[in-house]
Amino acid sequence: ALHVRILVASVFFDEAKWRAVCDWKMKRYTAERREWVVEQMMPPLNRSVVELAKATGITTVTLRTWREMARAAGRIVPGDGKQSDQWSSADKFRVVLETAPLSEAELSEYCRMKGIQPEQIRQWRTACEQANAGSAPAKRTLVERREDEAARKRVRELERELKRKNAALAETAALLVLQKKAAAIWGRDEED
Repeated sequence: ALHVRILVASVFFDEAKWRAVCDWKMKRYTAERREWVVEQMMPPLNRSVVELAKATGITTVTLRTWREMARAAGRIVPGDGKQSDQWSSADKFRVVLETAPLSEAELSEYCRMKGIQPEQIRQWRTACEQANAGSAPAKRTLVERREDEAARKRVRELERELKRKNAALAETAALLVLQKKAAAIWGRDEED
């Protein structure tokens, strides 16, 4: 048995680079580093993910993951350099929830820390309170409910009648077609 081993090597093979690729491991970041980066995305700084990626060398995917984790934990992280009036509804709602129990002095302090105006929070609170105002069903009286039920019953009856008449019409049309075909094949009878 003849065994042949072929070894192909590039002339430009760089063993150091190859080892670096083979030894690649996912970077680990300390909790302090992660916290600092998330704080950079929070108000009042509102630094964008791309800006932070360039400044820190952390990938945008990692930064977006950290931002979503902070949001899931209930923190306000609008990110992407957005001004407070461009924040998502969820972030605005979180601010309203966080500031609801605060006094005026505490609210002012909170607003200074986050870089937003107290008037904006009042507007957001009003919007949250009115969010479901149009969707609440009005209480209907017994008479209105009975009228609605009678109307639904009448619609069902009319639909049944329409279905029955459509079936009869289809049957009549089929009989006429058959009668014409029979007349074309055998000719007309004197009885018709």
